[in-house]
Amino acid sequence: MTNPHLIKNTIAFVKQELANAEGGHDWFHIERVYKSSLLISKTEEVNSMVVALGALLHDIADSKFYKGDETVGPKKARDFLESQNVKEDVISHIIKIIENISFKGGNKKQGFFSNELAVLQDADRLDAIGAIGIARAFNYGGFKNRKLYDPEIAPNLNMTPAKYKSSTAPTINHFYEKLLLLKNKMNTKTGKQIAQKRHEYMEFFLEQFYGEWEGNI
Repeated sequence: MTNPHLIKNTIAFVKQELANAEGGHDWFHIERVYKSSLLISKTEEVNSMVVALGALLHDIADSKFYKGDETVGPKKARDFLESQNVKEDVISHIIKIIENISFKGGNKKQGFFSNELAVLQDADRLDAIGAIGIARAFNYGGFKNRKLYDPEIAPNLNMTPAKYKSSTAPTINHFYEKLLLLKNKMNTKTGKQIAQKRHEYMEFFLEQFYGEWEGNI
């Protein structure tokens, strides 16, 4: 069971914290992940409170905007949840989700798993693919002043997590280094079904992109 008052407070907190966030990691990203997680969880055995709060707090302080510091998000989430008198077992579970939800590249192995993390991970990854995923990728690329594409810079699928985090490669490379890999990393049946359609959309986009780049379309 979820607590409507707690959810309302959490939404207000997240909106305030992300008021000036980059467009791909703002409140609307959180809202989309929240809605997707509720949809996916309908067919999964999960703690609905952990899913709801985890979705709302999963990107409260993305490390890429904090010089790579992965401790800021979990700390902000814990401080908020403690201020709301949330039980420690729920807080601990949510913190583990925040610490493990992200795709970190470099073939990094995940150190924690739960049904709730599976749902939230799928919801978060779904927002990284398809039409919105494409928009988010180029929005962040522009935010970091990266090239759209450079035929001389090949995608690197063998980066360490550290190199993945510090990469300045063109945005198109990100499709091969992350986005096109996510379909096969989905955990739930619903997540896999939605991911398939969004994956196909990205493949079509890339075909169109390369055609226009070469002046053939």
